[in-house]
Amino acid sequence: MDTTATRPATGRSVLAGVLIGVGVAAFLDETVFHQLLHWHHFYDGAGLEAGLVSDGVFHAGGWLAIVVGLFLFADLHRRRATVPKRVWAGGFLGWGVFQVYDGLFQHKVLGLHQIRYEVDLLPYDLAWNISGAVGAVVGIVLLLGPARPIGVRPGDEA
Repeated sequence: MDTTATRPATGRSVLAGVLIGVGVAAFLDETVFHQLLHWHHFYDGAGLEAGLVSDGVFHAGGWLAIVVGLFLFADLHRRRATVPKRVWAGGFLGWGVFQVYDGLFQHKVLGLHQIRYEVDLLPYDLAWNISGAVGAVVGIVLLLGPARPIGVRPGDEA
């Protein structure tokens, strides 16, 4: 197993972060809002049984994203090609874009579910979408800023 340093893998670092960020967002959504608070299911349009099955598929998809992202991250780390700031950028982007996609597209366009039922949705929608937008903006700021791979000090760049 060759563990010598290789060229920094900026794009793969971002991808690992995006997958982990999407997976964490899905995990938190499923665990908190679906299971603990019982506010909704992934698909609420066909009764409880379909809602529970859709939650299971959603939960599995979120975990798959986390596992693939962590394997990618581990490979980058093993090859000493990780760009940590890009992993964080991808994580915030993945989480934030997922949150906004869920809040706008799945909730409003497709109508798969709402955050809650029998309440004024505006405060929930605003909190959900604004928090996701903030995460996406943080990811973009981190992505656009300078970053160094692991083990590279200022002045070492060619």
